[in-house]
Amino acid sequence: MRKLSFVLLAAIAISGCKGKRAANYQDSTTASSDKPGEWVNLIDHNTMAGWHAYGKSAVGSAWKLKDGELHLNASKKADWQSAGGGDIVTNNEYENFDLKVEWKISRAGNSGIMFYVHEDTTQYKYPWQTGPETQIADNKENEDGKLIKHRAGDLYDLMSIDKEIVNKAGSWNKTEVIANNGSLTILVNNEVVLKTTMWDAKWKKLIAGSKFKEWPGFGTYKKGRIALQDHGADVWFKNVAIKKL
Repeated sequence: MRKLSFVLLAAIAISGCKGKRAANYQDSTTASSDKPGEWVNLIDHNTMAGWHAYGKSAVGSAWKLKDGELHLNASKKADWQSAGGGDIVTNNEYENFDLKVEWKISRAGNSGIMFYVHEDTTQYKYPWQTGPETQIADNKENEDGKLIKHRAGDLYDLMSIDKEIVNKAGSWNKTEVIANNGSLTILVNNEVVLKTTMWDAKWKKLIAGSKFKEWPGFGTYKKGRIALQDHGADVWFKNVAIKKL
C-alpha cells in the first residue's frame, strides 16, 4: 500500500509539472485560444500544423522540420525562390505581440521575418507587399548586406539598426519583435537595435520613401500573420515563440 501511494503521488506531481509548463508555453495547436501573457511555441517539435505557404493550404516540401529546427532546403530553385518552398505564414493573426525567433543564414544568403502580413492573393502576390520585414542576411557576402536599410536586423528598406551585432553566416542569431499599439521595438541578440512608431505621419513618410510605396496596403494593417521568407537561400529557424500583449 505504501509503495502504491508513492507511485500515485509521483504521478500526480509529474502531471502537475506538465500542466504548469503547458500554462506558460503552449504549442501552436492551441495558439488560437492563447491568452495575453502566455508564450506560444509557433514551431512544434515535429509538425508545422500552425503554418501554411502564403496563398496555399500547406507548407511546401522544401521546408524541412526535424527536432524543432526548421530548415529551408534551397538546393533547387524556382525563379528567385526555392522549388517546393515559398514564404510561409502563420494560420493565426496577431495584433499586439512579442515575437522571438532564432535564425541562421547560409553563406551569401538572404531571408526575413515579416509581421502584420495581410493574406489576400487577389491584391498581393507576396507577404512583403503588406508586412514590414526585419532582415536576415549574410552581411559580408550577400548583395543586400552592402546596402543601407537592407542589412541583417534592419527594418527592410525603411530603417537601419543603430549597431552592428549580427553574428556571421552559419551562426545562430536571435531576433525579437515587440509590437504594441503602434510602438515597435526590435532586438538582435538581446540588444535593442531599433525603435519607432508605426502608422503615424513619420511612418507614412518612411514608406513613401521606400520601394513599398507601390503597394498602398503596405505597413497599414494593425493585425496580421507572421511570415518567414523564402528568398532562394538555405535558412534555419528554431525557438519561434510569440506572446500576445
